[in-house]
Amino acid sequence: MKQAMQENHLFEYAIIRVVPRVEREEFLNVGVILYCRKPAFLQMKFALDESRLTSLYTQIDMSDIQCHLKAFEEISAGKPEAGPIAALDIASRFRWLTAKRSTVVQSSAVHPGLCKDPATTLNRLFEQLVIS
Repeated sequence: MKQAMQENHLFEYAIIRVVPRVEREEFLNVGVILYCRKPAFLQMKFALDESRLTSLYTQIDMSDIQCHLKAFEEISAGKPEAGPIAALDIASRFRWLTAKRSTVVQSSAVHPGLCKDPATTLNRLFEQLVIS
């Protein structure tokens, strides 16, 4: 019996950045958000390196940053407690989360790709773009 080949799925991702002082345009990659229409996947993964962030700006409010990132994560997951944006369909949530903004928590431009497993791809991108 032949094993079925798993098909490639188009996905989009953006890097989530913390920009402690927007006027200086210095940033630190802290997360990745990945959207894949088929199989209806939207997830955000993040990690804060507090020592690196405080090296950019000593007065940064880590609890505020953590709160913003948790909100991104909860909206991605569609959790009801995240408010009305979390109730939107996953494509709309992704577009809202990756919209251009000039705040301390921002996303990069959206990049496309192909993958067989969105969760594995999210983990790989997270390791490459945030952890390393």
